Amino acid sequence: MWTTGKVIERIDWNDKLFSLRIKADIEPFIAGQFIKLSQMRDDKRVARAYSLVNPPSTDYVEVLAVAVEDGQLSPDLKALKPGDNIEVSSKAAGFMTLEEVPHGALQGKHLWFLATGTAVGPFISMLATDEPWQRFEKVVLVYGVRLAEDLAYLETIKQFVKKYPQQFVFIPIVTREDYPDGLSCRIPDGISSGLIEQKAGLEINAEHSQMMICGNPGMITDAQTALIDKGLAKNLRRAPGQITVEKYW
Repeated sequence: MWTTGKVIERIDWNDKLFSLRIKADIEPFIAGQFIKLSQMRDDKRVARAYSLVNPPSTDYVEVLAVAVEDGQLSPDLKALKPGDNIEVSSKAAGFMTLEEVPHGALQGKHLWFLATGTAVGPFISMLATDEPWQRFEKVVLVYGVRLAEDLAYLETIKQFVKKYPQQFVFIPIVTREDYPDGLSCRIPDGISSGLIEQKAGLEINAEHSQMMICGNPGMITDAQTALIDKGLAKNLRRAPGQITVEKYW
């Protein structure tokens, strides 16, 4: 089912990367879930899924997107401005949520978010809720991009650093240029080499670590392999583990 939303704000992070804040009447959702945005074209609905960046407590929905030149929907989204309408799915979906992460003795002490590009969105949503801070002693966000200008929501992330200085660790990874206090490796390579653990000051292991991975399929596949080599296992409802993933396309 679809509802008509109205764009109330847009943020252009660079010439292709942007966020839309939309006033829309959707059902309650869980941080980490996604909605679909759509438009009618030649009597045919064109729809794409976008993770919600905003926490459930807000009265709007917010998405982070990249305009792809030959994309069927993203160029139209890039052209939207405040006051324009866009169709929004009235119910969010998806299982990339903290509800899916084991509780109790299997939970561990440390929550790791590993993201590339726009896949940081669901983690921003989760970080803006109380749950990660109440459940885990340490929360680590590893955020990989090609260029520094691709790091969206930096000011929001800095607010989490300020609010939880002893609990939150932020590791930016920029692969194609130098970035202050960041790394320059691919996330899977940083796991295998130990660079990410060294930067975080924490060991990744099956006893203490819960890993949530969201991003491009290649990163996810390689990161899972690196984590399995460290003794971690994929998290399944029938067999709880330490690795929870969502491919971003």
